[in-house]
Amino acid sequence: MLETLTSLLFKRVLGSEDARSPTIQQCLFELDPKMILETTSNADPSSICISERPRGGEVNIHTLANRTLEDLGLKHGDLVFVSYTDIPAEAPSENGRLAPTDDLTVPLQSKRPWELVAEDAVDTHYRKKEGKIPRSRDTRFCKHGANAMCDYCMPLEPYDAEYHSKNNIKHLSFHSYLRKISPPSTATSSSATLPPLVPLSYKVKIPCPSGGHPPWPAGICTGCQPSAITLQPQPFRMVDHLEFADPTIIDRFLHAWRRTATQRFGWLLGRYEPYDEVPLGIKAVVEAIHEPTQEGELDGLSLGLPWEDEARIRNLAESATFPLMIVGQIFTDLTPDENDKTKLVYKRHQGSYFLSSLEAIWAAQQQLRYPTPSRSSPTGSFSSRLVTAVLSGTEEGGVDVQAYQVSEQACAMVDADMIEASVEPGVIRVKDEDRAVDTARYVPDVFFRYKNEYGLEVKKSAKPCFPVEYLIVNVTHGFPKDPAPLFRSTTFPIENRPGLEDQNLEFVLRELQRLRAFEVLDSNHGTTAKDASSRLQLAQWLSDWHLVSFLGTVDFLSPSEMKVLVRTATAPSIEDSSVLDELLATNGWQTLVTIARESGAPQRPSVPAPNISSSNNDEIPPELFDQMMDDNGNAGGGAGTETVCPHCTFLNSHSDGDCDVCGLPLH
Repeated sequence: MLETLTSLLFKRVLGSEDARSPTIQQCLFELDPKMILETTSNADPSSICISERPRGGEVNIHTLANRTLEDLGLKHGDLVFVSYTDIPAEAPSENGRLAPTDDLTVPLQSKRPWELVAEDAVDTHYRKKEGKIPRSRDTRFCKHGANAMCDYCMPLEPYDAEYHSKNNIKHLSFHSYLRKISPPSTATSSSATLPPLVPLSYKVKIPCPSGGHPPWPAGICTGCQPSAITLQPQPFRMVDHLEFADPTIIDRFLHAWRRTATQRFGWLLGRYEPYDEVPLGIKAVVEAIHEPTQEGELDGLSLGLPWEDEARIRNLAESATFPLMIVGQIFTDLTPDENDKTKLVYKRHQGSYFLSSLEAIWAAQQQLRYPTPSRSSPTGSFSSRLVTAVLSGTEEGGVDVQAYQVSEQACAMVDADMIEASVEPGVIRVKDEDRAVDTARYVPDVFFRYKNEYGLEVKKSAKPCFPVEYLIVNVTHGFPKDPAPLFRSTTFPIENRPGLEDQNLEFVLRELQRLRAFEVLDSNHGTTAKDASSRLQLAQWLSDWHLVSFLGTVDFLSPSEMKVLVRTATAPSIEDSSVLDELLATNGWQTLVTIARESGAPQRPSVPAPNISSSNNDEIPPELFDQMMDDNGNAGGGAGTETVCPHCTFLNSHSDGDCDVCGLPLH
């Protein structure tokens, strides 16, 4: 049926003698609908898709309206695969027959789905760049003038293999790989070529495109089953470098392990920027580590999943002056050496493993949750830029960061439920095929290549297991030479560390009292040097991710005011005198500093105590004076039966304990 439809479609196109190139709309709708519908009993004309390959990359033909064959890069003899879906039997048209193709109206200028995708800023940046590698004039071979160019000094393509080999660059950057596989752009095809990136899928196609048998697991054929898989190193990587904005970020993350000896996990918050060390390279810049709810152990940890606070954290991060996002994950795997407690065990190396099978599967699951939006894929997304970082022991017994991603093949195999972790950390197991209706799983043949003891390349079956290193992509890491972190303060306790670092409102109020935040004026009213110094100290203290995240949970600031706080905390220059003006004007902030002022401990009067008699000028002892003040306070409060809360001014019917409204202590 599929072959028949293809031949019918191109019989009309290739037989045209028109001088003008027929458009896709003409190719489809000038064809008699009966000729298409005769090949199937229940085809949906609006679902007709074309692709340049048997499976994957399908594009609905109606989205290509008003496009010529020349625009799409099609010429005589090209093979195009056509597919469609069936109309549900329970939803016929009014007269019981399928709607004719002529009734379908397609806007002539409709945009294709991938053209509506909002890409990351770094992708937009590189799409505007030529991207070629410049070379200077060669004094030995160049025989031309300074304004000329020859083969020895002309710029290289960003995917030049010799350049990568000389500079020890193992993988192509994403945009270098994209330009390598993209067809040459011309005046007519640069904006109309089908996207070159097609996400891998090892799932059985349901329903089968041929429609000749029941869907899996009741039936399967070569048209719907995935092809055999040959594992091979991925030639490109989505992220080329992982950079921590400040070494303090790692030190504070390690502090929990140093105090408890239990492992920790955190999400990396940051952004993507161009990386100049690699042609068209991309680096992930980490500005903070947010630790979710977890329970650490000596040899592992347990996470609270699903992460209930994820939506709030992502919204906060996106509100920063330079929008932040989740760029990766990090965890510790540290074990002290039994012979020398000052050193760590060297676990992860060439002779053992870099990522265990369980960690690789976890990384693949998270990469599937955070796809990268891309206009170069017909689905609107391709792969993921999520980086997995591990803090582990080095050969010298110290601590170092190792960064990885898993390949597209790994993600596709996890998505198809084909692999699972094994007892041996460096080996991953291929699951068995399952034809049960509820747990159906099809596992195609899986192979991998390796060099034997004679240096010959051998192809071997990956069943029942294979080395996990076939699924790993290395990512370099480092720190900037001149750190300029977005968050300047590191004094506020880190979240979800009960008993080690506790976050509470009392700590915030004490710090606001210490900074005299209720006396800080905006730049229009506070013009003295003292006012400027107070604003700077407050702005530095507020520039702390963990503080900002905590204030979002106490409900003093509204969602719009929280966005103002995040922008203030991530301002490019906190030395600017007006950086706090917008925050100081919000109602939520004024309420917070008012509570901080009222919750301050009463100070002892600075004036001397009164004399008891004219003949005795000695001061009343401090202990006796405090007792007298307490007695006077109780006498004026109605025998201690009612007490006004100093925080919210509520009149409580008791004088001990906490306030009935705000819950803060009455004394």
